Amino acid sequence: MVIDSKSYKNILVIEDNHAILDVITLILQSESYKVTGLSKSVDMPMHIEQLKPDLIILDIMLPDGDGRVLLQQLRNDVNTIDIPVLMISARYTEENFLHGEFKPNGFLAKPFDIDNLLDRIEGILAGKTYC
Repeated sequence: MVIDSKSYKNILVIEDNHAILDVITLILQSESYKVTGLSKSVDMPMHIEQLKPDLIILDIMLPDGDGRVLLQQLRNDVNTIDIPVLMISARYTEENFLHGEFKPNGFLAKPFDIDNLLDRIEGILAGKTYC
């Protein structure tokens, strides 16, 4: 019996657009990842503590927070500093986003290609950085 290592990977997706959140969730579940989706950032700390995600996919523009500030909080917390983060955004591009002190492990502009999303996720989980 072959065990798929993806099925042991927890991914937390924080995206306020429900259609995009549903698509990402379905894609990742079809690839055997365990996925939890949030449409607001307010519950993020509790879910991180409970889930111990292997990766966080984080939208920059959320109704109750700025993904860049959330990334900074993750990087400043000893409990979350090493959790890989893939940032996504419809408004920002990689060039105008990556000037800050805190860098994600990857960035994708929306709309994104499904294969590109999966390649980035697999690469980040394998230890690669795309920023």
